[in-house]
Amino acid sequence: MSRKSENTSFICAHCGETVIALTNGSYRNHCPLCLYSLHVDKGIGDRQSLCLGLMEPRGIVYNSKKGYQLVHVCRKCNEKRVNRIAENTEMPDDFDMILSLFSTGK
Repeated sequence: MSRKSENTSFICAHCGETVIALTNGSYRNHCPLCLYSLHVDKGIGDRQSLCLGLMEPRGIVYNSKKGYQLVHVCRKCNEKRVNRIAENTEMPDDFDMILSLFSTGK
């Protein structure tokens, strides 16, 4: 699957908001408003997972090459993934939601 076909708009399975594709050259894999994602990958970007559980944002980590990343944990199977924070785009991640992950210690 190409990056262009991965970067599409979608309806968030958690909050129901319409999410537009990223405009910063990357691709969107979580809702910028509630920060939830779906467990759709077995390997990075392959869209081969049959789980399809909600991936809950649980924290923030810093990677020296990728910057700040959201830590997602699947509510269905407990798979853990990290995803870049979406910034410098038309619909960036909600900064207050990101800060809440720092303050609540999720």
